Amino acid sequence: MRTRKMFAVAMAAVAALAVGACSKDEPEAAGDTSQVAAESSVVPGSSAAALPGGPAAVSPSASASASASASTALKPASGPCGRAASAKPVAKVTEVKLGAKVTGYGSEGDTEPLPLAIAARPDGGSWLAWRGTDGKVYLGKLDCADKLVGKPTSFTGIDLQDVQADKNGGVLLLTRKGNCGTGKLCGGESSPCNTMHMIRFDNAGNEVWQRQVTNLTGGRTGYDDGARFVWWYQHHGRLATDGKNWAAYFGTAITVKNGSCVDIHQGDRIQIVNASGKLVPGHKDAAEVGCSHAWTSRIVWDPRTKRFVAVCATDNNCRIARPNPYRTVAAGTCDGTLFGGDLVPAKSKGFWTAWSQGGSVRLEHFTTGKSDTTIKTGASSAHPHLVSYGTGRMLLTWQSGSAMSAQVYDSGTGKAVGGKFTVKAKDHAYQAFKAYPDGSAAYPAAGSGSGSIRIARVLPMS
Repeated sequence: MRTRKMFAVAMAAVAALAVGACSKDEPEAAGDTSQVAAESSVVPGSSAAALPGGPAAVSPSASASASASASTALKPASGPCGRAASAKPVAKVTEVKLGAKVTGYGSEGDTEPLPLAIAARPDGGSWLAWRGTDGKVYLGKLDCADKLVGKPTSFTGIDLQDVQADKNGGVLLLTRKGNCGTGKLCGGESSPCNTMHMIRFDNAGNEVWQRQVTNLTGGRTGYDDGARFVWWYQHHGRLATDGKNWAAYFGTAITVKNGSCVDIHQGDRIQIVNASGKLVPGHKDAAEVGCSHAWTSRIVWDPRTKRFVAVCATDNNCRIARPNPYRTVAAGTCDGTLFGGDLVPAKSKGFWTAWSQGGSVRLEHFTTGKSDTTIKTGASSAHPHLVSYGTGRMLLTWQSGSAMSAQVYDSGTGKAVGGKFTVKAKDHAYQAFKAYPDGSAAYPAAGSGSGSIRIARVLPMS
């Protein structure tokens, strides 16, 4: 395990390498709509361009419309929102005025704040969360037409991480201010010392409970031995639920005593919280430290095995891995381009994860560890996204200029279904598509101004 100071020295020596040499040690104590028919870690102190999850290469028109051919004609509506299905995927982009400003995309580095997150409600609508410009995280309800209804609520928060929903409301994952204390650093800088929280909300968007999933308290500050906190270094997180418990998987700082001072390391952490907002002690899928150093942390609930399943991108042997204990899914290289995309259950057994190396996007199928199937997608991108898409399918998307390209795959065989198509919305390296009960998938994207966003929805396939 290496400290932030050691990383900074390495970066100064080799500025062209975003991650330096491979680490081989195990982790230590870490209105308008448009429809487009289907067409044929990081070394701290480095620039955004050098980050493993560096910037994705705007605002698309929300009025252009392509007529659907016979092969893409919409079929009878189905699902809780009555969204029409078609033989080929159709992308619909809706402009949503928020009534409150949203933080811009910025450099999109893995240390930068996330502007937006979306969650699929069981009734087919959505919860939309966004990071305001006033130190608050906002939460609004979207109807079946992806329009804002009612008045958004807000919560104190520095960074937004994720949002997930159930029939009673949902959970936000966000960051709040913490305290570094007076402990002595052995060297370098590691502030701020913030905290990560789950916020449980009801169907009116009001808070029910909140639970810190880092471990700072009145008796333990960031620079105390054993602290787990959120700093400026990679700290993004994701949520998953088994219908009763909620899992948060996120990047964290790790404080370790070193003589008369402390070193600050980086890894990631899995915490499970029950329906009452209490940490679940001894949960088999929780991890004090998962991967170290962690660039991306992804988690999903698997109802077949009744387990929370996670993968990370890590410079521990530079790979896509299962955490706690480490199991290699796919071997990468330490050239600063390794990026872990999203994780989805396969059709029958196992899981698929998207990842990229050198701008080449791949899909890997695995069950418990090493991949048994590799799909070379032919897509060229640094930051792929993957989401379940109806029954037996998954949707891969990636940045393509000022829009996104997309391809449907069979989630059993990994074979492409149909041709590539375009989603006319701006990509963000660290935001996620979410799957919906009717087989559609939606993504929150930058809008035409600071007071609006766009929902890019890929409608169901028949």
